[in-house]
Amino acid sequence: MISSELAAIDSLVVHKVGSKSAEEDIRFSKSALRTNEHINKLLISYFLTPFKSEEYFNLSHDSDLSLNEVYSYVSEIFDHPETLYEQSVNLAKHLYENSAHPKIKAGEFYVVYFNDCIVDGEQVDAVGIFKSESKETYLRVMPTPDNYEIDSEAGININKLDKGCLVFNTEKENGFLVAVVDNLSKGTEAQYWFDHFLHVRQREDIYFQTQTAIKLCKDFVTKKMPEEFKMDKADQAELLNKSAEFFKEHDNFDFEDFSTEVMQEPQIIESFKNHREAYEYDNQVKFEDSFDISAPAVKKTSGTLKSVIKLDKNFHIYVHGNRDRIKKGYDEETGMNYYQLFFEEEKD
Repeated sequence: MISSELAAIDSLVVHKVGSKSAEEDIRFSKSALRTNEHINKLLISYFLTPFKSEEYFNLSHDSDLSLNEVYSYVSEIFDHPETLYEQSVNLAKHLYENSAHPKIKAGEFYVVYFNDCIVDGEQVDAVGIFKSESKETYLRVMPTPDNYEIDSEAGININKLDKGCLVFNTEKENGFLVAVVDNLSKGTEAQYWFDHFLHVRQREDIYFQTQTAIKLCKDFVTKKMPEEFKMDKADQAELLNKSAEFFKEHDNFDFEDFSTEVMQEPQIIESFKNHREAYEYDNQVKFEDSFDISAPAVKKTSGTLKSVIKLDKNFHIYVHGNRDRIKKGYDEETGMNYYQLFFEEEKD
């Protein structure tokens, strides 16, 4: 969890990074920006408030971490804070080179040195890297001696940060502890911030382990089990429900306990173990045998375990429990499948 209660802006640089695909250039400022206490408070709220997720990342590189440009430039800032302006220029150039997608817009690019940020209870300095691409229209209502005047201007909504990254001065050997947000881009163009500019990978903590376990369960129940065992969608729904309940009701995940409680049948348990090994290999992840369950990860990811039976284009059946109240059949007269649902009363 990130707290900004003690955070203070030590220094701030702003540049304008154009769209490379539109052949727009970078407009560099000549020095760090001077701000007053009131503006600093607004900027701290604008920059830090959006970081609410407990999903963290590390800067990475496929061969050598020191070759990650952001890692190199930010390391220099932490070692020599007076070089913030110089490194902000390097970061702006690096971002520009990774802004070739035609949907990427020009925008203000901020590099900020924060003192005394608190992340997971640890008080550390941080380097913030942000970009604002969207503008909104604001009305200015100004009194005159006899009436009012109304004008408009384009500006940045301080309640809507487009893109942001906080690099905390801790875990340097692993690529620093990093938090990332991208509230603007979707699809392919979103990759340039996470993958191309920052080049981050998810930090392998309990959030990551919980998220991976949930994805593993869904993958096994919806893809692997139907290949090996006779089961219908209602059977899958029952197992997905049991899996979701386990993560919500337990503080700790133990692979053996989960397998026994949820999978139950020896043949299914053995298949689940084999699928785990294949999943680790295919996705290049290490799945721990036991770990504390992250409640925020469950809240964000458990929706993927929703047990929904989709019937043609006409109906969806949401199954929350009581598998024995659902029966599947085949009607020879119409040549169609059907489900029977047994219930006590309808709900508003």
